[in-house]
Order: sequence, then structure tokens, then C-alpha cells
Amino acid sequence: MRKDERKASEPKGVYRVRNWREYNAGLISRGDVTTWIDESVLVPVSEAGPARRGRPRVYSDAVIQMLLGLKQVFHLPLRALQGFALSLHKLAYPGLPVPNYSTLSRRAQTLKVVLPTQRPDAPLHLVIDSTGLKVYGEGEWKVRKHGCSKRRTWRKVHLAMDANTGQIGAALMTYRDEGDGEVLPDLLDQIPADVVIDTIGGDGAYDTRPCHAQIAARSAIPSIPPREGAKP
Repeated sequence: MRKDERKASEPKGVYRVRNWREYNAGLISRGDVTTWIDESVLVPVSEAGPARRGRPRVYSDAVIQMLLGLKQVFHLPLRALQGFALSLHKLAYPGLPVPNYSTLSRRAQTLKVVLPTQRPDAPLHLVIDSTGLKVYGEGEWKVRKHGCSKRRTWRKVHLAMDANTGQIGAALMTYRDEGDGEVLPDLLDQIPADVVIDTIGGDGAYDTRPCHAQIAARSAIPSIPPREGAKP
């Protein structure tokens, strides 16, 4: 048998903690449960927004979003989240409304979260690409009747990120058979027209005439390698 002359992979370097004082303080701060609540959460729902048709809501969107955020931070089930909110209500925030776990579950399905965005001070250098997402969670009846599927369903997530700040400027989810170049116009439409884009970079999948036309429409410089066998 021929000897394998390939170079063996080098072992990973051992990380040694040298700043023990800062490291120890960081471990202690992980258990800090100091909670600051925005005053908008304590505003009654009648004053939080305009009136709607139908039965009025008892809890504002700000309360639901705040509690669901605590759920993610502390990895709490919904029932434990209700108990955590009750303890905050009793100990520190008597004006905090506490919905039950079923209300939290129902409102989480329709809650619209608006993430704050930073206005760039300099022209954007966008980097565009896509990645695959595997979809889990088959129906209980289907699994009991036919078993689990060997082939999983995939989706594609297209992202446009600023290379200077790391902030995601646009995102779009499509089916797996959707081409990267086909969704470039939709990604650019998510970026306000008054935001200056200096450069748009991507792989060869974006080396198409429609993509270059969309990039030129935003007065940006394309940074895209030519595809294999491309013609001028």
C-alpha cells in the first residue's frame, strides 16, 4: 500500500487566558439580571396608538415585544416567562401589564417588529450573496401516517450587507430554485433611494446584463467577477 504523503493537519492552537481580571469580571456580569424598561411599555394601551375596529387590545405591542425579548435572552418557556413578568410586576414595576402565556403565544404570530436602522455616514459598499436554510417541522399527522421524509425542504436567503459596518441592509427569502441574479432588483429596492451606494460586490451569479443595469441605475460600481465562458 502506498504511503499517504499528504501533510497532516496541524493541531489547533490552545487559547490561554491572560487578562484574568477582565475575564473573571465578564463571567460575573453574565449573571447580572438588571432590567431597564422603557416608559413606552408602561403606557396604557388606549394611549399607545390609534383605535382599531373590533375588540380593543388589552396589551400593547411594546409589552409583547419586550416580554418576548426576555424570553429569548433567558431561554424561558412561555409559562415561565409569565412567572418572570409577574415577579417584575410585584418587585419593581407595579404598572407593568402581564399577559398570560396563551396571549403571548397568539400575539407573537402577528407581531410586527421594526428594527432600528443606522443611517450611513459614508457611501455603502454592499456585498450580496445567498445561503441555504433547511426547513424543519413536519406535520404530526404526516409523520404518523407516512413517516419522516428523507429529503428536507430548502429555502434561500439573499442578503445585502455593508462591508464597512457589517449591517444588513436588505434581506429576502425565496425558494431554492430562484437565481441569485433574479432577486437583485428586489434587494436594491429595500435600500432607500436617497442612500448613496458606492460599490456592489458579488460572485459570478450576478454577472448578467439585468444585474449590471440595476447597479448602474443606482450609480454604483460593480465588483463582480466574470462568469466562466462569459462574452463581452
